[in-house]
Amino acid sequence: MVDRRRLSEIVALLPGGGQLRGTDPTIGGVTHDSRMVAPGDLFVAIPGAVVDGHDYVERAVAAGAAAVLAERPVDAPAFVLVDDARAALAWAAAAVYGDPSSHLSVIGVTGTNGKTTVTHMVDHIVTAAGVSGAVVGTIGARIGTNERSVTRTTPEASDLQRLLSDMVEAGIEVTAIEVSSHALSLHRVDAIRFRIAAFTNLMQDHLDFHGTMDAYLGAKASLFTASRADHAVIMVDGDAGIAIASATDVPTTTVALTREADVTASHIVESLSGSTFVVNTAEATFPVDLPMPGRFNVANALVASAIALQIGIGPEAIARGLASIGTIAGRFERVESTTGFDVIVDYAHTPDAVAEVVAAARRLVPGRVIVVFGAGGDRDREKRPAMGRAAGGADVAILTSDNPRTEDPSTIMKAVRSGIPPESTVIEIPDRRTAIRTAVEKAAPGDLVLILGKGHETGQDFGDRVEPFDDRIVAREELAALAGGGPS
Repeated sequence: MVDRRRLSEIVALLPGGGQLRGTDPTIGGVTHDSRMVAPGDLFVAIPGAVVDGHDYVERAVAAGAAAVLAERPVDAPAFVLVDDARAALAWAAAAVYGDPSSHLSVIGVTGTNGKTTVTHMVDHIVTAAGVSGAVVGTIGARIGTNERSVTRTTPEASDLQRLLSDMVEAGIEVTAIEVSSHALSLHRVDAIRFRIAAFTNLMQDHLDFHGTMDAYLGAKASLFTASRADHAVIMVDGDAGIAIASATDVPTTTVALTREADVTASHIVESLSGSTFVVNTAEATFPVDLPMPGRFNVANALVASAIALQIGIGPEAIARGLASIGTIAGRFERVESTTGFDVIVDYAHTPDAVAEVVAAARRLVPGRVIVVFGAGGDRDREKRPAMGRAAGGADVAILTSDNPRTEDPSTIMKAVRSGIPPESTVIEIPDRRTAIRTAVEKAAPGDLVLILGKGHETGQDFGDRVEPFDDRIVAREELAALAGGGPS
C-alpha cells in the first residue's frame, strides 16, 4: 500500500523537519540500500558504523532515485537535509507506505530472551481465534502463509514499514513483532504505533553496543511510553520488569511466575514433551497444555496469554492456540533420536539463558546433562566468563566455537573457560562438529545433550566467510553415525 506523496509532503511529516532543495518529485518508495533503489524512490543516506550511505548517493541516483534524504548536501536532483537521517527514515517510510501500523493491531515484544517464542505463541493464539495474523522476528517474517527472510531481528525502518504495508494489503489484522534494543536505539520502530508493548526479561547481552546494563535497560524501557503504545504487558519476575512497570505511563498488565501479578500460573507440571499449568487472572482461570518444555516457556506463554486477553481473545482460543504450537526453529528444539537419550538445540546465547536451559534440563531427565556451547566473536566480551559459569552447571560442559567472526576462536574459548568452575567437567574442542560428535558419543540412555548458542542458524560465521552449519542437521548426522546409519 503505497501512498504516493510529493517530497514536500513527506518533509512536512518529519518530526524534526528538513530543508528541501531542488525539485519536488512524487515518491514511490523508500530505501536505505542503494542496491534496492527503484525508479521514483527516496534514498535515505544513513551514516553507519562501517558504511556511510552518503558514499552511495551517486549509485542511488543512477538507479533512479527521485530524491535523497541526507545529513549533508549531496549531488541529486532533489534532496532533503536533516539532522538525523536514521530517525527521519522511519517517518518518511511510514508516510510513503500509508502509515500501516494505524491499520493494524501491532504487538511489539522486547526483552533479552523469549521474543521469538512469545511472538509465535501470539500468532498461534490469533490463528486459533480466527483472526488473520503475521509475525516478524529473528527467524523471519510470515504474512499469512507467505514466508519471507529478514536480515535482522527487527528490520530497518524502511523494510519494516514496507512489510507492514504488505500486511495491510493482505488483510492482516494482528502482527507480532520482535523489537530489539538495537531497533529502539536506532529508531527502526519510531513511526509504529503499538497496540501492545510487551516485556519478557533483561539479561546481560549487547554491552558491546549499549555499554552498560543501565543503558540497555533504558533502550528497552523506551518502548513503554504513552507516545508509543496503548497498553503494556510486563513480566515482573525480574528487577528490570519491576522497574519498567513502575516507571511507565502506559496502562499495564503484569505477569509473573514467582511474584504476585495480574496474570500468573499455578499447578505447573513439566516433562520433556511439554508443560501443563493453569493461567490465573482476575477475570478467568483456565488450563493450558503447552507442547514446549521448560518453565521459561511457561513464562513466555503467560506473556502471550496476557497479550491475547488484552486484544479481546478469550481463554478457550488462548488454550487452543498454545496447545497447537509446534516446534519453533532452534527454540528448545528436539532432535529425533533412537539412542535412548535426548538431544535439544536451543538459541540460548546469554549466561542467564544458558543457566535456565541447563536447570530446565536437570528437571526433565533422570540422567546427566551434557552441554555443547561457546560464545560469539566481535560481541559482548564481558559476558564470556559468565557463559562459562552458567554452562559449568551441567554434568559435562563441552566448550567449542560459536560464530567466531573476525576473532581467534581460541581467544574466545580462553575467556569463556576462565569462568567455568574448577570442579566442573569441561572438554575443549574448537571444531563445532567434533564437539557435537563427542557429546552424543558420551551420552547414555537417560541423559540429555544440549547444543546451545546458534539455534535456528544455518551457517557459522568466520568473518571473511560463512560456512554452512546447522546444529540440528549436524546432530542428526552424528546420531545416525552413532547408530551405525552412516559415516561420521
